[in-house]
Amino acid sequence: MSFINIDFLVKKDSIQNWKMIIYLSLLALITIYSGHSTDRKIFKAVALKKEINILNNEFVSTRISLMNIKMESKVTKRLSEKGLVPSKYPPIKIIVKN
Repeated sequence: MSFINIDFLVKKDSIQNWKMIIYLSLLALITIYSGHSTDRKIFKAVALKKEINILNNEFVSTRISLMNIKMESKVTKRLSEKGLVPSKYPPIKIIVKN
């Protein structure tokens, strides 16, 4: 019944009770802070994973478009518009002896 009346906080030997209450309160605050800190880190990790996926998709699409641009038929077509045509004869190999 003394717990309901809060007599344990005002008696002469209540210092031990106050110490325990303060200790438990600090422990609860540290636990809450730790939980929030963990949540922040998890949200940041999820956001970074999304950014990695976006950048990976952009990399793949850029690589595909680069492969299309580098195809010999595409290069020949673009250069023929400027007046350059591929040679009808293969290149001659030049060997230099010392």
